[in-house]
Amino acid sequence: MKYVVQNMKEIFPDAITNLPKANIPLEGITAYLSQSMTHQILFMQFEKEVELPEHSHAAQMGIVLEGTIELTIDGKKHQFSKGDRYYIPAGVKHSGKIHAGYADITFFDEKNRYSIKKTEEINSHL
Repeated sequence: MKYVVQNMKEIFPDAITNLPKANIPLEGITAYLSQSMTHQILFMQFEKEVELPEHSHAAQMGIVLEGTIELTIDGKKHQFSKGDRYYIPAGVKHSGKIHAGYADITFFDEKNRYSIKKTEEINSHL
């Protein structure tokens, strides 16, 4: 079997960027949504710094691909950078600061955390 090794200039390949974009109400984010019957996986890139107010939801697990994120999870401050992983149990309050240039893959243990951006829905029916 022949394999092609490619030096990727973009953080995500076409197989990811061809997924529908997620409707996340934050400025400066591009997020691609992989939808399952039981959960969601998001491939996210942040062009701008973002402050996340304290909130909670179903369990979340992230793998940092680029940049830095500061998270306060259950009152404890953490900083995660490229190669790090984090886990937030269901119902645990958390907040954070996402720095410009950050990218990750995030698993949400809920099927309806985010919807598809409306423009994506319209274009897929044309």
